Amino acid sequence: MGLDNKIKNKAQEATGKAKEELGDATDNERLEAEGRSDQAEAALKKAGERVKDTTEDVKDAFKR
Repeated sequence: MGLDNKIKNKAQEATGKAKEELGDATDNERLEAEGRSDQAEAALKKAGERVKDTTEDVKDAFKR
């Protein structure tokens, strides 16, 4: 996973967590749900990058 993707995913995850907490504190269900959605999207991106990295590792193992 590229460093820039890691940083972007972490930022999206942190932003989502902040939105969720702010929504919870202010009883704003829409903001809370948006925060959970942002966190879920960041987690999916992270999982996709892990699959991509694993695929590259397997390719490299067969090249040897």
